[in-house]
Amino acid sequence: MIYFSHQQLQQIHRHAQITYPEECCGLLLGNLDRDDKRVVEVRETENSWTSEISDNLPNSPSSNEQPLSKKNRFTIAPYTLLQVQKEVRDRNLNIIGIYHSHPDYPAIPSTFDREIAWSSYSYLIVSLIQGKFIEIRSWKLDKNQQFKEEIITVVA
Repeated sequence: MIYFSHQQLQQIHRHAQITYPEECCGLLLGNLDRDDKRVVEVRETENSWTSEISDNLPNSPSSNEQPLSKKNRFTIAPYTLLQVQKEVRDRNLNIIGIYHSHPDYPAIPSTFDREIAWSSYSYLIVSLIQGKFIEIRSWKLDKNQQFKEEIITVVA
């Protein structure tokens, strides 16, 4: 289970709507308590996906597929991850998850999402259709490296 405040979920919704039609992304900072995660802060980050990243992928899309861009991919710069990790360690927090949006696509993990996922993180996905919020769902990898849905609980 992962716990959010209403304001934190609203912040993620707004970030997704502002960046539409591109994917937004950010970090979920908080605490772990066994299998439960409590979000203390939502940290918006830049989607640093570039065409150079696409060019270096082993499985580039075929000519009949949508080209890879910020409209269907995201990445958080390694430097950003490192800086936030250092900062939250000093505050006795952890990076407990990553969120991103799926413009005009369901809030279910893509194959690419699974390929880049870390088993210790939650993955929150926001679905937008024509820029309007549809749903938000959270996922985490199981021991077989398959995504399983995680319950989102809103707390005061």
